[in-house]
Amino acid sequence: MTHTTDECIFCDIVAGEHRASIVHEDETAVAFMDRYPVVRGHLLVVPRTHAVGFEDLDRDVGAHLWSVGHDLARTLRRSSVRCEGVNFLVCDGAAAFQTIFHFHLHVIPRYVDDGWSLTLPEPGERDRPLLDEDASAIRAAIG
Repeated sequence: MTHTTDECIFCDIVAGEHRASIVHEDETAVAFMDRYPVVRGHLLVVPRTHAVGFEDLDRDVGAHLWSVGHDLARTLRRSSVRCEGVNFLVCDGAAAFQTIFHFHLHVIPRYVDDGWSLTLPEPGERDRPLLDEDASAIRAAIG
């Protein structure tokens, strides 16, 4: 992964150099309203330190971001936004639809018939020997 902060909008937000509607900030994370929300109340949680994706993200920082996201999901339900559910979404890499290359956790409040969906292909069942082979490859790479 490339460690660059040149023209990183999230680094600018964290530094206070770009306007954002902030809902939470601490020494590790900043959470703010997504400027292009898929539904009302859509939040982003970002680390103060630049990290492109999971590969660059410090483990403790990552855990803290998920903790902040958890708290904000609970807060969304208690707020006047009053969501009926919550999706958490991380797009890690261009192939996973990441467009801003500073790690960010989407906290997306959901409402019945809100018009936003994740359209996924119908999954096919994978044969057990192939699953076992994949599991073996993944276990071998755990470090």
